[in-house]
Amino acid sequence: MPTHLPTEGRLAVYAAPNAPFHIDAYPLRAPEAGEVLVRIRMATICRSDIHSWQGHRPNPCPGVLGHEIIGVIEALGDGVERDMRGDPLRVGDRITWSEYFIPGRNYFSEVLDLPQKSRGVDKYGHMAVSQGPHHHGGFGEYCYILPHSWILRLPDTLTDEEATPLNCGVATMIAVTEAAGIRMGQTVVIQGLGLLGLYGAAIAKARGARAVIGIDTVAERRERAYKFGVDLALDPTIAAADLLNAVREICRPEGADVVIEVCGVPDVIPLGMEMLRIGGTYVLGGVVNPQALVTLDANLLLRKMLTLRGVHNYHPRNLIEALDFVAANRTRYPFHELVDGKYPLDRVGDAMADAAARRVLRAAIIP
Repeated sequence: MPTHLPTEGRLAVYAAPNAPFHIDAYPLRAPEAGEVLVRIRMATICRSDIHSWQGHRPNPCPGVLGHEIIGVIEALGDGVERDMRGDPLRVGDRITWSEYFIPGRNYFSEVLDLPQKSRGVDKYGHMAVSQGPHHHGGFGEYCYILPHSWILRLPDTLTDEEATPLNCGVATMIAVTEAAGIRMGQTVVIQGLGLLGLYGAAIAKARGARAVIGIDTVAERRERAYKFGVDLALDPTIAAADLLNAVREICRPEGADVVIEVCGVPDVIPLGMEMLRIGGTYVLGGVVNPQALVTLDANLLLRKMLTLRGVHNYHPRNLIEALDFVAANRTRYPFHELVDGKYPLDRVGDAMADAAARRVLRAAIIP
């Protein structure tokens, strides 16, 4: 290991769901072949981090969370020379990388073009801290990028606040809107106006949507949505008939072309189906927790000839597209405002509590 690197780095670890975070030091080593050692600049808290910490989705413990991460290269392992675009990588470069890594070339990656669903795929911030090399989550000072990840060098024009959500929230919404097949002049309804929903609105407009309707229970989020391409923001607690009428007034003559779910609440799905026109498309991107059960009228799915799709993780190309979208639209939409809470590493517990209570839209850990 180069002499300027420390021999250990701090991590915020939790022992069990809902347990307090404690700061522990774990050893650092030189990156092995195919690895990169990164000094973390910022990690933002995704909703799935909160769900894991609260025990709503399986996560090994004691664990280290955080998968929306950017950092600066400290050391390159053998064989790592260029990013996924072919640009050279050097010590000191600020980079992002895929939220997941795969065990190598396999049937899913080579035949089905679904590397994100490879058998044995694993995600940063989803492993036990005891699993080497320990530093594989965002809530710490360092992170190892493991082999068969996808790395992307960041341009200097992007702020850390604009860059950090790229490898989860933004890339996911690129994949969701791609699955929705949004075309010029279509109408789109987005259920949930957190970071994913706001990026989804902006991306839908970039894909040519005529009108975007956002739905969220939080008044502040509805107000903010108008800055990100939403034409009408609605409160879902109003009567269902009034909500449907408001959507149909905008989405004439037959209803929305596309409905996107990113609120994580399965109960909204039946009403989302009602909002769609005949032949419309529904994409689920937020109900990531196991046992997200809902009762559907399958006859409605059949009779309206609806397309129902799910998006989990994203294709590596979506990471490049996410970066290019933000770089091209950063002066049109105030993406930097979405990371609205910043906390040092020893206040990860406060950051998680504020994010869980929706007191902030996207909390950032700055070690």
